[in-house]
Amino acid sequence: MEIIHDKVNKEFVLPLVKGQKAKIRYTSDDASKMIRLVYSEVPEALRGQSIGKELVLKTFEKLTEEGYKATAVCPYIKHVVKKDPKWSTIINH
Repeated sequence: MEIIHDKVNKEFVLPLVKGQKAKIRYTSDDASKMIRLVYSEVPEALRGQSIGKELVLKTFEKLTEEGYKATAVCPYIKHVVKKDPKWSTIINH
């Protein structure tokens, strides 16, 4: 599944089964390429299936592709960054 960067709603969205979606919400200063990843959400019925980790990693990949740097505010996103130092160059935690 491909991650979608919804700039209007300031979300990274991962489409899932039956129209459901996992998402990361962020805040940003529209003039800069720095964003704050403030909230991640996976539908309750789909938790525990590594969808959250997939959502975060695909978001990091999209951030890299689009030239953004980010600060992780969400505790789960911070946890994923700490587990994989590869992302520490673009994600502050």
